[in-house]
Amino acid sequence: MSESHPRRATHDDVEGIRRLVAAAFGKYVDRIGRPPAPMSADYAELLETSRVWVVDHRDEIVGVLVTQAQPNHLLLDVVAVAPTAQGGGHGRVLLSRADQDAREQDLKEIRLCTNQAMTENLEFYPRQGFRETSRGVQDGYHRVFFAKAVLADGPPSPTIEE
Repeated sequence: MSESHPRRATHDDVEGIRRLVAAAFGKYVDRIGRPPAPMSADYAELLETSRVWVVDHRDEIVGVLVTQAQPNHLLLDVVAVAPTAQGGGHGRVLLSRADQDAREQDLKEIRLCTNQAMTENLEFYPRQGFRETSRGVQDGYHRVFFAKAVLADGPPSPTIEE
């Protein structure tokens, strides 16, 4: 058995990332009343401005992570796992990669926001060490903001057995 590890995305992955994001976030369109922000992101451009990671399983992208270094924190811009792969630990692997990104860039905090209607995320992120810091409307979306401190020496990266 091989293990799944995030790898840096390439331009060849853009279409697969778009398909994954559409599948992962499509269920929220009705709840929110419009497509969630990750569904309209330009992933080809993000490859140039951010760190974009993917997790593959059987020649298909099943996870994506987009992080952006800010002056005093790492912004976790997108985390998505294919619906068929959810519950398999891929989200934890991607969040561990975000911790590594923060440490590599000497950033002490990771921040993210999620839509208030994505109730699953409101339970998931606190279980991963994030604390809710505020709520508000941003870009017309009702958002919940989270943050967590990055440990100088993090735990070993989790892996997924295929």
